[in-house]
Amino acid sequence: MKEYEDQKMMMDAAMGRKKASLVLKGGTIVNVFTEQTEVADIAIEDGVIVGIGEYDGIVNKDVTGKYICPGFIDGHIHLESSMAAPSEFEKAVLPHGTTAVVTDPHEMGNVAGCQGIDYMLEATGNLDLDVFFMMPSCVPATGLDESGAVLDAGDLSPYYKNPRVLGLAEVMNGPGVAGCQPDLMGKLRDAREAGAVIDGHAPFLSGRELNAYVCASVRSDHECSDCQEALEKLSRGQWIMIREGTAAQNLTALMPLFEAPYYQCCMLVTDDKHPGDLISGGHIDYIIRKAVSMGADPVRAIKMGTFHAAQYFGLRDRGAVAPGFRADLAVLEDLKDFRVLAVYKDGRLAAKDGKMAGSGEGRPSGSFASPGLAGSLSDEEMRLRFPRVFQSFHLDEIRLEDLFLEKEGPMQRIIQLKAHELLTEERLEPWPKTETGLAPGVDRDRDVVKAAVFERHQGTGHRGLGFIGGYGLKRGAVASSVAHDSHNLIVIGTNDRDMVLAANAVREHGGGLALAEEGRVTGILPLPIGGLMSLESVEETERVLEQLKEKTRKMGIREDIDPFMTLAFASLPVIPRLRLNTFGIIDVDQQKVVPASF
Repeated sequence: MKEYEDQKMMMDAAMGRKKASLVLKGGTIVNVFTEQTEVADIAIEDGVIVGIGEYDGIVNKDVTGKYICPGFIDGHIHLESSMAAPSEFEKAVLPHGTTAVVTDPHEMGNVAGCQGIDYMLEATGNLDLDVFFMMPSCVPATGLDESGAVLDAGDLSPYYKNPRVLGLAEVMNGPGVAGCQPDLMGKLRDAREAGAVIDGHAPFLSGRELNAYVCASVRSDHECSDCQEALEKLSRGQWIMIREGTAAQNLTALMPLFEAPYYQCCMLVTDDKHPGDLISGGHIDYIIRKAVSMGADPVRAIKMGTFHAAQYFGLRDRGAVAPGFRADLAVLEDLKDFRVLAVYKDGRLAAKDGKMAGSGEGRPSGSFASPGLAGSLSDEEMRLRFPRVFQSFHLDEIRLEDLFLEKEGPMQRIIQLKAHELLTEERLEPWPKTETGLAPGVDRDRDVVKAAVFERHQGTGHRGLGFIGGYGLKRGAVASSVAHDSHNLIVIGTNDRDMVLAANAVREHGGGLALAEEGRVTGILPLPIGGLMSLESVEETERVLEQLKEKTRKMGIREDIDPFMTLAFASLPVIPRLRLNTFGIIDVDQQKVVPASF
């Protein structure tokens, strides 16, 4: 009966038989259906848009001269990469007009398995921001990786009963799909039977392998770094997620996709983005702003950042300013700078002038539990319920001898980084004559430094050693427990002493980022939530992170390299060409371990 009364109330408001609870008057509406704008009032009742036209409300808000568009939707993000607890992530993105995100919790899943996923669901359950989930398909990413858990089909299938779980996240193991790997086939089958969406992750996949991949119902990809690759995937029925994050920035290369007909099957995503980039630069609004500055049609860009993600994921009640859709709205100053003046979530003012409003204000910074949720778990209860999240380090103290790398031949294999990309190249050089005080194999003139990855979940003692080029480091060491996707401890440096100091600093804090130089630790950002996220406010996390980044520049790290996000991806053995993990140097194309020298 209540449903009927609610429906009648909405119909009465739509017909003007009663005043709507809220009317936004005189704004210029961005219509994602016609790809035009229109000046009209927006009548809102019970969190839903009930009318477009001329209305009078119980509360009238004059938005004359302002543009109203749907709230932005990020179709693929890892919340953990913000280094902020979920409630703090919300504070970073909602004021920028983002009202919903689709997250893949495979970072926390790789650390703590089902406990990690459950923690993320619990911690996002009462936010103004709608957080939807895709289940991590590859934990670990491949057989040549060591994470804190292994999630099989049986572990994932129960989650599809949760209404916030939309599907199976980025299927990274393209060869496993083509080869019909049994467990992977089981995950794909369960997702299809649940009517769920299946996302892809397949850089450079082409030809018959791509055909097989799409045949398995993998309907999207966010790893395209050039238009040729994107067009082939579009032609095979995949949606393209145009990614612009902190380290991976593919927007410029994919700008032709903003033209017809390609844009109709494209959406905007960030994948991984640091807190400062979110706070100061923006989120989906930043991508739209940048695209428009490079010639994209603003209405099309908005459509790609709203309606297309909603359609792809089956979120039929959002992504448009129209009757029957949720009143998730961003109020913009114009369609050039895309400055977000206010954000309405379910018809309530959620953010204004870049800050949270209403229920978002006053939330405790860095709280584990969903803030403001009656009967929610306390911080201590969260610790007890999710011990694998808050006790994720099982690693003995690192010693100098743990960094010994035997020279096995006259040649050196180097993992060469590329600016603004996750892809790496193989670089072969003669083993250098090393300066006094530097680790053997390090050559600052050729921009080659030493790297090590230590297993930190199971206490196996496994470690991988190698060399990285293109990072720019001239002295000291950088260590991090954020190392996709297994999130073991990675450290990079010019000398072993500083590498040991930085690595042990991260270990002692239960995770984080650390710098060491000239025999002392010079900076630390603790990340005790799974070794991935901070307990501090997003502003404080960003302040410390920026301090660390500034120090890394003085240590020589290149301006076009994000010192931490780039380092985080140096371990991921599913993105070509070379990576370093606890097994050693991984040739991704061949999926085998190759020597650091030969």
